[in-house]
Amino acid sequence: MSETGLQDLKPMPSPGRQIYKPKGIIRFFARFEYNKIALVALIILIVIFAISIFAPYIAPYDPAKGVLTERLRPPTLERPAGGGFPHIFGTDQQGRDVLTRIMYGGRVSLTVAFTVVGICFIFGTVLGLISGYFGGWVDMVLMRVVDVVSSFPGLLVALAFVMVLGPSERNLIIALTVNGWMIHARMARSQVLALRESAMVESARAIGVSVPGMVFGHILPNIISPLITVFVLDLGHQIAAEANMSFLGFGVQPPKSSWGLMIGEGRQYIASAWWLVTFPGIMIGLTLLCLNLFGNWVREEFDPLSRKH
Repeated sequence: MSETGLQDLKPMPSPGRQIYKPKGIIRFFARFEYNKIALVALIILIVIFAISIFAPYIAPYDPAKGVLTERLRPPTLERPAGGGFPHIFGTDQQGRDVLTRIMYGGRVSLTVAFTVVGICFIFGTVLGLISGYFGGWVDMVLMRVVDVVSSFPGLLVALAFVMVLGPSERNLIIALTVNGWMIHARMARSQVLALRESAMVESARAIGVSVPGMVFGHILPNIISPLITVFVLDLGHQIAAEANMSFLGFGVQPPKSSWGLMIGEGRQYIASAWWLVTFPGIMIGLTLLCLNLFGNWVREEFDPLSRKH
């Protein structure tokens, strides 16, 4: 055997030797080997979520308390006259710290988005499973309901609900939920239709598995990956929807704060106090961008047909 051939040989592990395989969170982050951009997006999302969650403990000021002598101060690294943390994002028209309100605003925006998407995910997935598995008139009725609800402009439906119920965080969640479950139902139905006649499902039927056991024990675990992808991507959609509604005055109401509400309150000062709309807008754009990048990675990672490597 040539010397080159000897160099190409790789030692085989001994019978008692185990090959190390990363587990848990290390194994998860190892999946980002070929997509560093998605990893950066995930890290940014984790930071944004952590800051929003722990805002009451790390925010430098009270989000509802302002100092009129400090109103409309531009971003600065200098400490205010009365002492305290510098207003690095400036202050608003009531002398409130913009950085603090962005931290607390993230709590509201993310709470609304996760609540809406969570309810839509559960409700839409269950309806999609029922529609796809049973087919026939059940499928026809449920899908006609989906088509009817989807035929109305989403923002118009949400505005109508909030105008009837009154603007509040709870009513905003109701309005966005009524308008957002259809995509989850359609995705679940399409996946069930592709799997319903598979050998796995036929074998489960042959051994007498019940319908709930079939749907939730055999079908759902095999279609969960695309459902999770839709869940992640829909988070960005709902954050944007909440921002639109709050900007128009039909969402979160003062003294609470959300990113969309901050832009709505600061738009009349945009010529003289650009920071009132710029920093909340950056947070919305950055969060949506990172959610889309991470959602695309989830789709490519768990869908073999869309993998690039």
